[in-house]
Amino acid sequence: MHHDYTAGSLNRAIFLLAVPMVLEMFMESLFGLADVFWVARLGADAIATVGLTETGLTLVFCMAIGLSVGATAVVARRVGEKDNAGAGIAAIQAILLGLIISSIVAIIGYVFAPDLLRVLGGSESVIRTGTNYTRTIVSGSATVFLLFLINAVFRGAGDPAIAMRVLWIANLVNIVLNPFLIFGWGPFPELGVTGSAVGTTIGRGTGVLLQLWILFRGKGRISIHHEQVRIDTKVMFSMLRLSLTAMFQYLVQMASWVGIVRIIAGFSSAAVAANTLAIKIVLFAILPSWGMSNAAATLVGQNLGAKRPDRAEQAVWRTGLFNTIFLGAIGVFFIAFAEPLIHLFTDDPEVVPIAVSGLRMLSYGNISYAYGMVLSAAFNGAGDTFTPTILNLICFWLCQIPLGYYLAIPMGWGPVGAWTAIITADTLLALLAVILFRRGKWKGAVV
Repeated sequence: MHHDYTAGSLNRAIFLLAVPMVLEMFMESLFGLADVFWVARLGADAIATVGLTETGLTLVFCMAIGLSVGATAVVARRVGEKDNAGAGIAAIQAILLGLIISSIVAIIGYVFAPDLLRVLGGSESVIRTGTNYTRTIVSGSATVFLLFLINAVFRGAGDPAIAMRVLWIANLVNIVLNPFLIFGWGPFPELGVTGSAVGTTIGRGTGVLLQLWILFRGKGRISIHHEQVRIDTKVMFSMLRLSLTAMFQYLVQMASWVGIVRIIAGFSSAAVAANTLAIKIVLFAILPSWGMSNAAATLVGQNLGAKRPDRAEQAVWRTGLFNTIFLGAIGVFFIAFAEPLIHLFTDDPEVVPIAVSGLRMLSYGNISYAYGMVLSAAFNGAGDTFTPTILNLICFWLCQIPLGYYLAIPMGWGPVGAWTAIITADTLLALLAVILFRRGKWKGAVV
């Protein structure tokens, strides 16, 4: 029995959508911590390799996130209109787009892996240590694209529990394999930091196979029939129109993040390692919060499809409040226990004090970030990908990068200056998003 998210108790709808999405993202964040926990045993260069590679790949994988935004918006709108066949056709177009783009990414990334690390400020020792790691991760980029996209389809359809189970299984495989491949336990080869990339790719690939099985077996609200496996240019271009703006939206955000990491990399490998650890711990809380944001996007899309814009708006304000309470409490915990949390991962005397400072600084921005992420997701779920793109341009490129550079280098604040700029930009984004959301133009977006 599938729940109708366009009618009945709104609190129950938020709960039924958000809990599986939060648990899904919790497992993703748990994997991120487990991954860096093992990699940290290999030293600062290995941690820096993971941090720089992930930073560089965000510029690429923002395309996958952008496609996911388009997929969620279109599928949610079709489901709200009770057009499940149209939702299935949209899912196929998303998968085909993901395969095309990820193939190009894999080829380019494999060839230019060392250059990616060098451009991001990696030392020669980091490049020697990390090139194979980067090449392995990039070569398996199709697993990232499809995992993002198909789970976005499930969420848009109102099947968050399926997306949750898929990601849990994928990441459990990942978590189990990583130490065996990194350290060569038992019959496995000792691959060092590259072993983490191999385990990650195998885990994600397992998740994709499970997703495809569920879609074609018709186990959820949305199912795909063999006759639907074809290019539908009208649906594909409609989704691509939404996705291109969303891709640029996330490209702006991720490029600004690369800029911040590049500023920090100018100080030392210890600073990069510290930033990586602080971000991994912050993501442990923020990724589950993205689950609540995804719930808001689904509710907006389905309720607009059902011609209930007021219910869509009410869902966003309520979800934003829940998210703010959650992330605010997590922020207080991280500020209070920053040092013991960092010591769980490393005792490096150069890395620890910088990482503790970073974790505390970034946690101060949790409240504004919580509301901003929900409102941005709501715009995207409505099919208005333009508004959050403009907000990202203003807040991240015109504010975060120049301010981060000025505070970190001319003002001499070092990494603290970069983290201060992040908090400032997130606060500005939340304030502007509230103003624009209240105007209500997103209610008329065409999907």
